[in-house]
Amino acid sequence: MPTAIGFNPSVHRDRLSRAAGAASERSIEALLITPSPDFAYLLGYRAPVLERLTCLIVSADGAPALVLPRLEEPLARHELGDLADGITLVSWDETDDPIRLVQTIVAGARRVAVQDQMWARFALRLRAALDPTELVEAGPTMSALRRIKSPDEVQRLRVAASAADTAMSAILGEQLTGRTEAEVSGHIRQLLLEAGHDEAGFAIVASGPNSASPHHAAGERVIETGDAIVLDIGGTRAGYASDTSRTAFVGKPEPEFAALHAVLREAQAAACDAVQPGVPCSEIDAVARRIIDEAGYGDLFIHRTGHGIGMEVHEEPYIVASNPELLQEGHAFSVEPGIYLRDRWGARIEDIVVCTDAGGERLNTTSTELYIVE
Repeated sequence: MPTAIGFNPSVHRDRLSRAAGAASERSIEALLITPSPDFAYLLGYRAPVLERLTCLIVSADGAPALVLPRLEEPLARHELGDLADGITLVSWDETDDPIRLVQTIVAGARRVAVQDQMWARFALRLRAALDPTELVEAGPTMSALRRIKSPDEVQRLRVAASAADTAMSAILGEQLTGRTEAEVSGHIRQLLLEAGHDEAGFAIVASGPNSASPHHAAGERVIETGDAIVLDIGGTRAGYASDTSRTAFVGKPEPEFAALHAVLREAQAAACDAVQPGVPCSEIDAVARRIIDEAGYGDLFIHRTGHGIGMEVHEEPYIVASNPELLQEGHAFSVEPGIYLRDRWGARIEDIVVCTDAGGERLNTTSTELYIVE
Protein backbone atom coordinates (compact mmCIF):
# COMPACT_ATOMS: atom_id res chain seq x y z
CA MET A 1 0.00 0.00 0.00
CA PRO A 2 1.21 3.59 -0.63
CA THR A 3 2.42 5.62 2.31
CA ALA A 4 0.76 8.84 3.46
CA ILE A 5 2.56 11.12 1.03
CA GLY A 6 1.92 8.72 -1.79
CA PHE A 7 5.18 6.90 -2.60
CA ASN A 8 5.30 3.12 -2.73
CA PRO A 9 6.97 1.54 0.33
CA SER A 10 9.80 0.33 -1.92
CA VAL A 11 10.82 3.97 -2.42
CA HIS A 12 11.22 4.43 1.32
CA ARG A 13 13.02 1.13 1.76
CA ASP A 14 15.52 2.34 -0.81
CA ARG A 15 15.86 5.70 0.95
CA LEU A 16 16.50 4.00 4.29
CA SER A 17 19.12 1.79 2.69
CA ARG A 18 20.83 4.73 1.00
CA ALA A 19 20.76 6.71 4.25
CA ALA A 20 22.50 3.85 6.05
CA GLY A 21 25.11 3.67 3.29
CA ALA A 22 25.68 7.40 3.29
CA ALA A 23 26.11 7.37 7.07
CA SER A 24 28.66 4.57 6.82
CA GLU A 25 30.65 6.58 4.27
CA ARG A 26 30.99 9.32 6.91
CA SER A 27 32.00 6.78 9.59
CA ILE A 28 28.64 7.34 11.30
CA GLU A 29 27.22 4.28 12.99
CA ALA A 30 23.66 5.57 13.41
CA LEU A 31 21.44 8.45 12.36
CA LEU A 32 18.95 9.75 14.95
CA ILE A 33 16.03 11.38 13.11
CA THR A 34 13.13 13.02 14.95
CA PRO A 35 9.87 14.16 13.23
CA SER A 36 10.87 16.57 10.48
CA PRO A 37 11.10 16.68 6.67
CA ASP A 38 14.03 14.24 6.95
CA PHE A 39 11.80 11.84 8.90
CA ALA A 40 9.01 12.15 6.32
CA TYR A 41 11.49 11.69 3.47
CA LEU A 42 12.69 8.40 4.92
CA LEU A 43 9.42 6.96 6.22
CA GLY A 44 6.75 8.62 4.10
CA TYR A 45 4.65 10.17 6.81
CA ARG A 46 4.76 13.31 8.92
CA ALA A 47 4.79 12.12 12.51
CA PRO A 48 3.47 14.64 15.03
CA VAL A 49 6.10 16.84 16.67
CA LEU A 50 5.56 16.28 20.38
CA GLU A 51 7.22 16.76 23.75
CA ARG A 52 7.27 12.94 23.82
CA LEU A 53 10.29 11.56 21.98
CA THR A 54 9.79 9.89 18.61
CA CYS A 55 13.15 8.92 17.08
CA LEU A 56 14.00 6.93 13.98
CA ILE A 57 17.36 5.17 14.35
CA VAL A 58 19.00 4.31 11.03
CA SER A 59 21.94 2.03 11.76
CA ALA A 60 24.79 1.80 9.29
CA ASP A 61 24.85 -1.99 9.55
CA GLY A 62 21.43 -3.14 10.69
CA ALA A 63 17.67 -2.76 10.43
CA PRO A 64 16.18 0.63 11.32
CA ALA A 65 14.32 1.07 14.59
CA LEU A 66 11.61 3.52 15.53
CA VAL A 67 11.35 4.57 19.17
CA LEU A 68 7.96 6.15 19.80
CA PRO A 69 5.30 6.68 22.48
CA ARG A 70 2.96 3.71 22.78
CA LEU A 71 -0.02 5.96 22.15
CA GLU A 72 1.49 6.90 18.75
CA GLU A 73 2.15 3.30 17.67
CA PRO A 74 -1.29 2.69 16.05
CA LEU A 75 -0.91 5.82 13.91
CA ALA A 76 2.63 4.86 12.95
CA ARG A 77 1.65 1.36 11.90
CA HIS A 78 -1.24 2.72 9.86
CA GLU A 79 0.91 5.32 8.12
CA LEU A 80 3.88 3.01 7.54
CA GLY A 81 1.78 0.21 6.07
CA ASP A 82 3.95 -2.53 4.55
CA LEU A 83 7.07 -0.50 5.31
CA ALA A 84 6.64 -1.38 9.00
CA ASP A 85 7.65 -4.99 8.28
CA GLY A 86 11.30 -3.94 7.92
CA ILE A 87 11.42 -1.61 10.93
CA THR A 88 11.71 -2.54 14.61
CA LEU A 89 9.08 -0.53 16.49
CA VAL A 90 10.08 0.16 20.09
CA SER A 91 7.17 1.73 21.92
CA TRP A 92 7.49 3.27 25.36
CA ASP A 93 5.01 3.97 28.15
CA GLU A 94 4.54 7.21 30.05
CA THR A 95 6.69 5.97 32.92
CA ASP A 96 9.60 4.88 30.65
CA ASP A 97 12.67 6.90 29.73
CA PRO A 98 12.87 6.94 25.90
CA ILE A 99 16.39 8.38 25.99
CA ARG A 100 17.55 5.18 27.68
CA LEU A 101 15.87 3.13 24.95
CA VAL A 102 17.83 5.01 22.29
CA GLN A 103 20.98 4.58 24.38
CA THR A 104 20.44 0.82 24.48
CA ILE A 105 19.94 0.55 20.72
CA VAL A 106 23.08 2.52 19.81
CA ALA A 107 25.21 1.19 22.70
CA GLY A 108 28.87 1.00 21.78
CA ALA A 109 28.62 3.37 18.81
CA ARG A 110 31.56 5.74 18.53
CA ARG A 111 29.96 8.28 16.18
CA VAL A 112 26.24 9.10 15.94
CA ALA A 113 24.55 11.85 13.92
CA VAL A 114 21.56 13.82 15.20
CA GLN A 115 18.97 15.39 12.93
CA ASP A 116 19.37 19.14 12.40
CA GLN A 117 15.92 20.08 13.67
CA MET A 118 15.94 17.90 16.77
CA TRP A 119 14.70 19.80 19.81
CA ALA A 120 17.43 20.86 22.22
CA ARG A 121 15.65 19.08 25.08
CA PHE A 122 16.26 15.78 23.28
CA ALA A 123 19.69 16.56 21.80
CA LEU A 124 21.16 17.64 25.13
CA ARG A 125 19.82 14.62 26.99
CA LEU A 126 21.09 12.31 24.26
CA ARG A 127 24.53 13.90 24.42
CA ALA A 128 24.69 13.26 28.14
CA ALA A 129 23.32 9.71 27.90
CA LEU A 130 25.55 8.65 25.00
CA ASP A 131 28.81 10.15 26.31
CA PRO A 132 31.58 9.45 25.24
CA THR A 133 29.96 8.80 21.83
CA GLU A 134 30.72 11.65 19.43
CA LEU A 135 27.57 13.42 18.24
CA VAL A 136 27.70 15.08 14.83
CA GLU A 137 25.20 16.68 12.45
CA ALA A 138 23.04 14.42 10.29
CA GLY A 139 22.41 17.34 7.92
CA PRO A 140 25.22 16.65 5.44
CA THR A 141 24.14 13.01 5.12
CA MET A 142 20.45 13.73 4.69
CA SER A 143 21.00 16.70 2.41
CA ALA A 144 23.14 14.60 0.09
CA LEU A 145 20.19 12.24 -0.32
CA ARG A 146 17.44 14.84 -0.60
CA ARG A 147 19.03 17.47 -2.83
CA ILE A 148 18.87 15.28 -6.00
CA LYS A 149 15.22 14.89 -6.91
CA SER A 150 13.94 11.72 -8.55
CA PRO A 151 11.65 12.00 -11.60
CA ASP A 152 8.66 11.35 -9.32
CA GLU A 153 9.72 14.16 -7.01
CA VAL A 154 10.22 16.52 -9.95
CA GLN A 155 6.73 15.70 -11.16
CA ARG A 156 5.32 16.59 -7.74
CA LEU A 157 7.19 19.89 -7.84
CA ARG A 158 5.90 20.47 -11.37
CA VAL A 159 2.28 19.91 -10.32
CA ALA A 160 2.70 22.10 -7.22
CA ALA A 161 4.21 24.87 -9.37
CA SER A 162 1.30 24.65 -11.80
CA ALA A 163 -1.17 24.99 -8.93
CA ALA A 164 0.70 28.06 -7.66
CA ASP A 165 0.61 29.53 -11.17
CA THR A 166 -3.15 29.06 -11.24
CA ALA A 167 -3.52 30.98 -7.98
CA MET A 168 -1.12 33.72 -9.14
CA SER A 169 -2.95 34.20 -12.43
CA ALA A 170 -6.26 34.41 -10.60
CA ILE A 171 -5.17 37.12 -8.15
CA LEU A 172 -3.49 39.17 -10.87
CA GLY A 173 -6.80 39.19 -12.74
CA GLU A 174 -8.68 40.76 -9.85
CA GLN A 175 -9.09 44.38 -8.79
CA LEU A 176 -6.66 45.03 -5.95
CA THR A 177 -7.17 48.72 -5.19
CA GLY A 178 -9.18 49.46 -2.10
CA ARG A 179 -8.30 46.13 -0.50
CA THR A 180 -5.87 45.64 2.35
CA GLU A 181 -2.74 43.56 1.93
CA ALA A 182 -4.05 41.17 4.59
CA GLU A 183 -7.35 40.72 2.75
CA VAL A 184 -5.59 39.93 -0.53
CA SER A 185 -3.17 37.60 1.25
CA GLY A 186 -6.03 35.66 2.82
CA HIS A 187 -7.73 35.37 -0.55
CA ILE A 188 -4.53 34.07 -2.16
CA ARG A 189 -4.33 31.34 0.48
CA GLN A 190 -7.83 30.27 -0.46
CA LEU A 191 -6.89 30.32 -4.16
CA LEU A 192 -3.88 28.09 -3.43
CA LEU A 193 -6.13 25.54 -1.74
CA GLU A 194 -8.69 25.72 -4.53
CA ALA A 195 -5.90 25.13 -7.06
CA GLY A 196 -4.94 21.86 -5.36
CA HIS A 197 -2.53 22.67 -2.55
CA ASP A 198 -2.92 20.70 0.66
CA GLU A 199 -1.53 23.62 2.64
CA ALA A 200 -1.25 27.31 1.80
CA GLY A 201 2.10 28.08 3.35
CA PHE A 202 2.55 31.78 2.67
CA ALA A 203 1.16 34.67 0.65
CA ILE A 204 3.33 37.79 0.75
CA VAL A 205 1.47 40.86 -0.45
CA ALA A 206 3.80 43.85 -0.22
CA SER A 207 2.42 47.09 -1.63
CA GLY A 208 3.81 50.59 -2.09
CA PRO A 209 6.84 51.19 0.16
CA ASN A 210 6.30 47.76 1.70
CA SER A 211 7.35 46.19 -1.62
CA ALA A 212 10.93 47.12 -0.69
CA SER A 213 10.78 44.64 2.22
CA PRO A 214 11.50 41.17 0.77
CA HIS A 215 9.68 39.25 3.51
CA HIS A 216 7.00 41.79 4.36
CA ALA A 217 4.11 40.52 6.47
CA ALA A 218 0.82 41.54 4.88
CA GLY A 219 -0.91 44.16 7.01
CA GLU A 220 -3.72 46.66 7.00
CA ARG A 221 -2.26 48.98 4.38
CA VAL A 222 -4.82 49.66 1.65
CA ILE A 223 -3.55 49.13 -1.90
CA GLU A 224 -3.68 52.32 -3.97
CA THR A 225 -3.12 53.52 -7.52
CA GLY A 226 0.59 54.09 -8.09
CA ASP A 227 1.67 51.18 -5.89
CA ALA A 228 4.17 48.54 -6.85
CA ILE A 229 3.09 45.16 -5.45
CA VAL A 230 5.32 42.13 -4.86
CA LEU A 231 3.35 38.88 -4.64
CA ASP A 232 5.27 35.87 -3.31
CA ILE A 233 3.11 32.80 -2.78
CA GLY A 234 3.37 29.07 -2.20
CA GLY A 235 2.40 26.02 -0.22
CA THR A 236 2.62 22.25 -0.35
CA ARG A 237 0.90 19.61 -2.43
CA ALA A 238 1.45 15.86 -1.95
CA GLY A 239 4.37 16.64 0.34
CA TYR A 240 6.26 18.96 -2.05
CA ALA A 241 6.47 22.73 -2.07
CA SER A 242 5.69 25.54 -4.47
CA ASP A 243 7.11 29.07 -4.46
CA THR A 244 6.69 31.81 -7.05
CA SER A 245 6.85 35.61 -7.14
CA ARG A 246 5.55 38.20 -9.57
CA THR A 247 5.49 41.99 -9.48
CA ALA A 248 2.55 44.17 -10.41
CA PHE A 249 1.88 47.89 -10.64
CA VAL A 250 -1.44 49.57 -9.95
CA GLY A 251 -2.21 51.82 -12.89
CA LYS A 252 0.32 53.20 -15.38
CA PRO A 253 3.85 52.37 -14.18
CA GLU A 254 6.25 55.22 -13.55
CA PRO A 255 9.05 55.09 -16.15
CA GLU A 256 11.71 54.64 -13.46
CA PHE A 257 9.96 51.59 -12.08
CA ALA A 258 9.32 50.13 -15.53
CA ALA A 259 13.04 50.45 -16.30
CA LEU A 260 13.97 48.79 -13.00
CA HIS A 261 11.63 45.89 -13.68
CA ALA A 262 12.96 45.45 -17.21
CA VAL A 263 16.49 45.04 -15.83
CA LEU A 264 15.23 42.57 -13.24
CA ARG A 265 13.39 40.56 -15.87
CA GLU A 266 16.51 40.37 -18.03
CA ALA A 267 18.62 39.24 -15.06
CA GLN A 268 16.15 36.57 -14.00
CA ALA A 269 15.83 35.17 -17.52
CA ALA A 270 19.60 35.10 -17.99
CA ALA A 271 20.07 33.22 -14.72
CA CYS A 272 17.45 30.65 -15.71
CA ASP A 273 19.11 30.22 -19.11
CA ALA A 274 22.51 29.67 -17.47
CA VAL A 275 21.37 26.53 -15.65
CA GLN A 276 23.32 23.49 -16.87
CA PRO A 277 24.85 20.44 -15.17
CA GLY A 278 28.37 21.28 -14.06
CA VAL A 279 27.76 25.02 -13.63
CA PRO A 280 28.57 26.25 -10.10
CA CYS A 281 25.64 27.53 -8.03
CA SER A 282 27.70 30.67 -7.50
CA GLU A 283 27.75 31.33 -11.26
CA ILE A 284 23.94 31.36 -11.49
CA ASP A 285 23.98 34.01 -8.77
CA ALA A 286 26.72 35.92 -10.60
CA VAL A 287 24.84 35.93 -13.92
CA ALA A 288 21.84 37.68 -12.37
CA ARG A 289 23.98 39.96 -10.21
CA ARG A 290 26.19 41.19 -13.09
CA ILE A 291 23.23 42.43 -15.08
CA ILE A 292 21.74 44.19 -12.06
CA ASP A 293 25.13 45.66 -11.12
CA GLU A 294 25.79 46.99 -14.61
CA ALA A 295 22.42 48.74 -14.62
CA GLY A 296 23.32 50.55 -11.42
CA TYR A 297 21.07 48.63 -9.03
CA GLY A 298 23.71 46.36 -7.49
CA ASP A 299 23.40 47.73 -3.95
CA LEU A 300 19.65 47.20 -4.12
CA PHE A 301 19.88 43.43 -4.71
CA ILE A 302 20.19 42.40 -1.06
CA HIS A 303 19.66 38.63 -0.99
CA ARG A 304 20.86 35.45 -2.68
CA THR A 305 19.50 34.54 -6.10
CA GLY A 306 17.82 31.34 -4.98
CA HIS A 307 17.28 28.39 -2.68
CA GLY A 308 16.68 24.70 -3.18
CA ILE A 309 13.13 23.39 -2.89
CA GLY A 310 11.54 20.02 -2.31
CA MET A 311 9.78 18.80 0.81
CA GLU A 312 10.80 22.15 2.32
CA VAL A 313 10.44 25.55 0.70
CA HIS A 314 14.07 26.33 1.57
CA GLU A 315 16.65 23.55 1.35
CA GLU A 316 19.92 22.85 -0.46
CA PRO A 317 21.39 23.73 -2.89
CA TYR A 318 21.53 27.49 -2.29
CA ILE A 319 22.13 29.76 -5.28
CA VAL A 320 24.54 32.20 -3.68
CA ALA A 321 28.01 33.60 -4.34
CA SER A 322 29.57 31.54 -1.54
CA ASN A 323 28.38 28.16 -2.86
CA PRO A 324 30.82 26.50 -5.32
CA GLU A 325 28.72 23.32 -5.60
CA LEU A 326 28.26 22.16 -9.19
CA LEU A 327 24.71 21.81 -10.44
CA GLN A 328 23.56 18.25 -11.13
CA GLU A 329 20.56 16.77 -12.90
CA GLY A 330 17.74 16.69 -10.37
CA HIS A 331 18.70 19.84 -8.48
CA ALA A 332 15.58 21.96 -8.01
CA PHE A 333 15.79 25.57 -6.86
CA SER A 334 14.35 29.04 -7.16
CA VAL A 335 15.77 31.79 -9.35
CA GLU A 336 14.53 35.02 -7.74
CA PRO A 337 16.61 38.15 -8.03
CA GLY A 338 15.07 41.28 -6.56
CA ILE A 339 15.66 45.03 -6.51
CA TYR A 340 14.54 47.04 -3.48
CA LEU A 341 14.63 50.81 -2.99
CA ARG A 342 13.90 51.37 0.70
CA ASP A 343 10.72 53.28 1.58
CA ARG A 344 9.75 53.57 -2.08
CA TRP A 345 9.30 50.34 -4.02
CA GLY A 346 10.67 46.92 -4.83
CA ALA A 347 10.35 44.15 -7.37
CA ARG A 348 11.04 40.40 -7.48
CA ILE A 349 10.55 37.66 -10.07
CA GLU A 350 10.76 34.04 -8.97
CA ASP A 351 10.53 30.73 -10.79
CA ILE A 352 11.34 27.20 -9.70
CA VAL A 353 13.90 25.64 -12.03
CA VAL A 354 15.04 22.02 -12.31
CA CYS A 355 18.46 21.19 -13.70
CA THR A 356 18.18 18.61 -16.50
CA ASP A 357 20.63 17.18 -19.02
CA ALA A 358 19.26 19.71 -21.50
CA GLY A 359 19.57 22.72 -19.19
CA GLY A 360 17.09 24.37 -16.85
CA GLU A 361 13.40 23.48 -16.90
CA ARG A 362 11.32 26.38 -15.59
CA LEU A 363 8.42 24.84 -13.65
CA ASN A 364 6.52 28.13 -13.31
CA THR A 365 5.16 29.09 -16.71
CA THR A 366 3.30 32.36 -16.15
CA SER A 367 4.71 35.46 -17.83
CA THR A 368 7.44 37.33 -15.98
CA GLU A 369 6.24 40.67 -17.38
CA LEU A 370 5.32 43.58 -15.15
CA TYR A 371 1.60 43.08 -14.52
CA ILE A 372 -0.66 46.12 -14.73
CA VAL A 373 -3.56 45.78 -12.31
CA GLU A 374 -6.47 47.90 -11.18
